[in-house]
Amino acid sequence: MADKKQNNRRNRVNNGDEDYNPKFRKMRKKVCALCSDKDFVLDYKNPEQLRKFINEKGKILPRRATGACAKHQRDITVAIKRCRHIAMLPYAEN
Repeated sequence: MADKKQNNRRNRVNNGDEDYNPKFRKMRKKVCALCSDKDFVLDYKNPEQLRKFINEKGKILPRRATGACAKHQRDITVAIKRCRHIAMLPYAEN
């Protein structure tokens, strides 16, 4: 059994994958939903649309979770803050 594991590791290294680490998987890069869909318009007056960018506690999700590019993440943040200011989204959930 141990021999099979050793052979498996050797095969990975021999195949040119010297960065192989069994603890970490290579994640597929997320594509910005706002960039890919040109018809999608971010509107601060639409709280249902903005709910997918906040977690259950009401915090704004980071870029690594939303998959948005830097430009659109700033737009998302501004839209959520505006929506909170006019009391359509809560600042925090209980």
